[in-house]
Amino acid sequence: MERENEDLSIRRQCELLALNRSSLYYERVELSEEDQRVLQEMDKIYLDFPSYGSRRMSRELRRRRYRVGRFRVRSLMRLLGVEAIYPRKRFSIPAKDHQIYPYLLREVEIDCPNKVWAADITYIRLKHGFVYLIAVMDVFSRYIISWQLSNTLESGFCCEALKEALEGDCPEYFNTDQGAQFTSSEFLSILQGKEIKISMDGKGRVIDNIFIERFWRTLKYEEVYTKCYETVAECRASIGEFIRKYNEERLHQSLGVYDTPFEAYYQLPAGAAC
Repeated sequence: MERENEDLSIRRQCELLALNRSSLYYERVELSEEDQRVLQEMDKIYLDFPSYGSRRMSRELRRRRYRVGRFRVRSLMRLLGVEAIYPRKRFSIPAKDHQIYPYLLREVEIDCPNKVWAADITYIRLKHGFVYLIAVMDVFSRYIISWQLSNTLESGFCCEALKEALEGDCPEYFNTDQGAQFTSSEFLSILQGKEIKISMDGKGRVIDNIFIERFWRTLKYEEVYTKCYETVAECRASIGEFIRKYNEERLHQSLGVYDTPFEAYYQLPAGAAC
């Protein structure tokens, strides 16, 4: 972005780069080291107890020797996009003026690749802060088709991940939660332009997007919690390598014959990804 450019205004440069102008003026409020430790512990607690609201979350944190009150916990939960009345992590909060679509997958048999794709957002801790990760998954094979990191919850990084995924094949159905990122006109217009059937989880129904939720658990316990990322660049490189191994090397019993997601997605014989 060239702020001193006399020929192109900031507004026009943002339009050409498909950027949200408000993101240029965003400044992250720095958290104390103690708050960062609490956020990291909350993330672990949510993986094991996704139904915890602020009361039980604050009680659990105190059991783990964190001196934090319920109102401070509630504030940190809001920072992460967690609403206590819902039994799951909700990093994408609904917007009142956005269009909501019904859940379409109850009677759908997911028996081949590109039948159903799903997307979701999660929180990734750094040594000094945090970022957000979106992943797009093929539900049949568990293959991670694309992913993006962002330091804000603006919808732009979600749109980039979707566009990248659609550079190859297109699914028949695309399932997300009802968050503002996924109900934005920019995100929906990409799906509508490809004539993809849009499906959205019911509020609080973690089971509607269960496969990508399981991937988050695998990612957190096998990668994120074993590392201490110093920078966003280090985080991106390390998560990228983990996703590559997850796709191409990690065997999945749930796929029936212990295929890798890569083999299942591209319908290849066992060992073809090696």
